[in-house]
Amino acid sequence: MTGITTTSEKRLVIIGGRAHPELAAQVAGEMGADLVPTTAYDFANGEIYVRFQESVRGCDAFVIQSHTAPINHWLMEHLLMVDALKRASAKRITVVAPFYAYARQDKKHRGREPISARLVADMFKTAGADRLMTVDLHTAQIQGFFDGPVDHLWAMPILGDYVRRRVEDVAKLTVVSPDAGRVRVADQYSDMLGAPLAIIHKRRDPDRPNEVEVHEVVGDVDGRTCVLVDDLIDTGGTIVQAARALKENGAERIIVLATHAVLSGPAVQRLRDSDIAEVVVTDTLPLEEEHLFPQLTVLPIAPLLARAVREVFDDGSVTSLFENV
Repeated sequence: MTGITTTSEKRLVIIGGRAHPELAAQVAGEMGADLVPTTAYDFANGEIYVRFQESVRGCDAFVIQSHTAPINHWLMEHLLMVDALKRASAKRITVVAPFYAYARQDKKHRGREPISARLVADMFKTAGADRLMTVDLHTAQIQGFFDGPVDHLWAMPILGDYVRRRVEDVAKLTVVSPDAGRVRVADQYSDMLGAPLAIIHKRRDPDRPNEVEVHEVVGDVDGRTCVLVDDLIDTGGTIVQAARALKENGAERIIVLATHAVLSGPAVQRLRDSDIAEVVVTDTLPLEEEHLFPQLTVLPIAPLLARAVREVFDDGSVTSLFENV
């Protein structure tokens, strides 16, 4: 008999960057594993150094980094970790980016603009990534930007189940899209919760040319509990204006569901002072003390990520995680 036989088994390793170390540790904990010990620091001029302290040769590596502020710094660290894995002979490298950088720049709105979401995908491929895993992309088309498998996870089951448990009279629920761009996602929430759909239409008032949009509510919200759904909250302007329009149209209670709590600039103050009863988000992004406010509820995303990582490692079906949605 010729040739060589081996008895080696697949080995899964989980690596976390410095942007959101708590999330990486939680994912590892959910899987009963430890994070790969990693040395990472910044040089005086801002350059980043990364080195893994144990062998990753032949492993199935999942490298977790959420692209939070300062976004360019943590994106670069993520790329360097992928490059280090490739040069250390990892067998397969999966980029786990719970919040994907530049996702809102997914197309050209005007001439001479970049398509930044595509550039990020290209950089990860060039660095050595074989697969990409993320949660609630701003637009689903970004999946096509990466030349390889993309696992697009949904936080909808987590957020939707919370609403079911939280609201006493589900019959009084109305799901609301804050603008035309979120209608498809809102429609999926509507099906999941068995609730009617309303849409907030923004337009400029021709009689007041120098003022911002007028918000028209299309759908029945009078006396109802309105669930405003979006993929992220950045400065909070869109959500707060939508909530104000719902209140003016008779909404009894407003709950906001959003996967990613970016919460830039005036967002916390705007949400704190708004008519919104509760803002429900996941912890795809780290939330510091200054980001917290009384109406905020944060749900863990680590169990979903851990289940998806397990399915990928076992060559199972990530889609099966959402078959009941």
